Amino acid sequence: MEAGFPVSLRAEGHTLVRIARNLSMTGLLVDGVEAAPGARFVAELRLPDEQRTLSITCEVLGTVRHDGTRALHFLDLDWDDMFALARFLAPRLG
Repeated sequence: MEAGFPVSLRAEGHTLVRIARNLSMTGLLVDGVEAAPGARFVAELRLPDEQRTLSITCEVLGTVRHDGTRALHFLDLDWDDMFALARFLAPRLG
């Protein structure tokens, strides 16, 4: 599902703020992430209508796509984060 909102990516004491272009229950596509496949970040995102920030460890998949985005796969979705994603995504998928 199209996203278009900022996401903070934290790794080794550094934080990058990038734009999430797509969001799903398993990960997101993010602009401008220059990291090797397998690199890990903690993604922090605030979904509309959510009172808290989701904090999810993710891993870079593959190489930079033709549109300049990178796929990040969620590794440690807890129940609260999973339900927050489902609440956000479900009404927008139909």
